[in-house]
Amino acid sequence: MILSVSRRTDIPALYSDWFMNRIREGYVMTRNPMNYHAVSKISLTPDVVDCIVFWSKNPKPLFKFLDEISKEYTFYFQFTLNAYEKDLEPHLPTLEERISTFKALSEKYGKERVIWRYDPVMLSDKYTSQWHINSFRGIIDQLSEYTTSCVFSFVDVYDKVKNNLKNEKVIPFTKASMDELARGFSQIASHHSIILKTCAEELDLSKFGIEHSRCIDPNLISQLAKCDISIKKDKNQRNECGCAESIDIGQYNTCMHGCKYCYANYSQTSVRKCYEAHFYTSPLLIGDIENDDKIKERKVKSLKENQISLFDAK
Repeated sequence: MILSVSRRTDIPALYSDWFMNRIREGYVMTRNPMNYHAVSKISLTPDVVDCIVFWSKNPKPLFKFLDEISKEYTFYFQFTLNAYEKDLEPHLPTLEERISTFKALSEKYGKERVIWRYDPVMLSDKYTSQWHINSFRGIIDQLSEYTTSCVFSFVDVYDKVKNNLKNEKVIPFTKASMDELARGFSQIASHHSIILKTCAEELDLSKFGIEHSRCIDPNLISQLAKCDISIKKDKNQRNECGCAESIDIGQYNTCMHGCKYCYANYSQTSVRKCYEAHFYTSPLLIGDIENDDKIKERKVKSLKENQISLFDAK
């Protein structure tokens, strides 16, 4: 099993104590988003977890647990590091602090375990193509010795986030503007010998030397775990997504970073309500088990040296 922690919220930044409790107790519980009282119990023991993929914009709060985690678990980070200002990312540490965190993580656990995400790329009157190229260059100048690759994507302005962005004068992408950014990023990344990839983009940018990413990457996992792991593509993700199957233990509407382009938060009122209902001793990320809940143990197993679908084993 590959454990995703998490596409839906920043568990390393905001819920690291809770996550470590779940690791120590050896299981986690998640609610079915379509059926509130249907609860899955998922084993987190080292014999079934082949790799943990952490997604974060500020994993520093997890640092105090990583030595303990590393004794029995393989892991790597998808570390999002943009240069947007507080108008778009209001509740993050400064860029300098986050770069320092990135370097510390890479120095201790290896640069192959820290994937840099410059994600998403959004154009506006303020955040122009040239602004992004300059910002990308400024960050890569500091990170080139601390990672091997960078993943980026062009923002998708979903209906649920349009209201958050109504004052940002967002400029829709054209093929020409995407090509301009891809060319600029590619030239900079090539100079630093950084592999550049896109996340869940249908557009073919191979003419710029840019690959399609598999953010949950079985090849990287096999390399880190030092054994063969063969996993099917995740059919629950978009067609353009190349990720392998994983189990995500996060929950939407729980991230307090407040990034205005984020697809995972529908309303700040819901986010605050969820955050207030969190306590780190619960098996659930938000709230606790209730009398009407129906708990079913999800069947999971190690994928080492097997071609197996997680979702065939429910």
